[in-house]
Amino acid sequence: MSTVSAPLGTRRKAASARPERGTGGALAWLVLPALVLFLVFAIVPLVGVLLLSFTNWDGIGAITLNGIGNWLAVFSDPVMYNALWLTFVVMVVSWLVQTPISLLLGVFTAGAQKYRAVLAVIYFLPLLLSSAAIAIAYKALLDPNFGLAEGLKLPALAQDWLGNPQLALGVVIFVIAWQFVPFHTLIYQGGVRQIPRSLYEAAEIDGAGRVKQFFYITVPQLKYTIITSSTLMTVGALTYFDLIFVLTGGGPGNATRILPLDMYLTGFKANLMGPASVIAVILVGIGLALALFLQRLGGKDNNGSQLEGM
Repeated sequence: MSTVSAPLGTRRKAASARPERGTGGALAWLVLPALVLFLVFAIVPLVGVLLLSFTNWDGIGAITLNGIGNWLAVFSDPVMYNALWLTFVVMVVSWLVQTPISLLLGVFTAGAQKYRAVLAVIYFLPLLLSSAAIAIAYKALLDPNFGLAEGLKLPALAQDWLGNPQLALGVVIFVIAWQFVPFHTLIYQGGVRQIPRSLYEAAEIDGAGRVKQFFYITVPQLKYTIITSSTLMTVGALTYFDLIFVLTGGGPGNATRILPLDMYLTGFKANLMGPASVIAVILVGIGLALALFLQRLGGKDNNGSQLEGM
């Protein structure tokens, strides 16, 4: 009885599909350092903060259990709700300001002209400065007595920008956008350069102008880039602390006291580490929920190539 052998191509494909011995172990060793770092610097501190939220501690003395007392105190505190509301205001408004500016600048700097490359470097400069340095600079520039208004002799700029509750939050959002628009511009610039030139050439043959090309080719092809940038913007809004702390200190009153700053003031100014840990857990929960929500907007194939379009 003769046996029929499989075709050569089929045998090669089956052989290539079989994993080599020792590959799994090698990959495990490569992943192990990153896994250890993630456990030590992410999971362990998060578990520690969660446990600390059920205790009383002033940061120096003994730690005593408090049950859910800290959680009840935080969720009954109107200051926390005001900070939570301001956090979402900063998050949404800064996204609305940064996204169109970053997208347009990214499209502009993606061109091949040399002067655009020079402008791209200039646009990127604010990101090289620390948030504290930027806050100190703007605090000096916006001073109504010795700042930009006095230097340029423009009375219209002589406003109490950081002392007026109606103006302070707008100034904070403006400074945040000024600092982080360059980063998102760089993201969009890289995304635009990945779009095939053939799509624009076909659109030009069909008579589509620059505006139609932007809305019907560029924006749809940047679907996953927009989701990534939006995730960084919104989740990053939960970490704004140093800039606001130096610029306004959360004032005037509580006009700019967003949740991260509220956590710091509760823990290190009022020495209430338990309630501060509750706020930290809330921030982590909000960040995870936002990240998962934005990633789901990309659909099931959110890891696919952006060249596939919408």
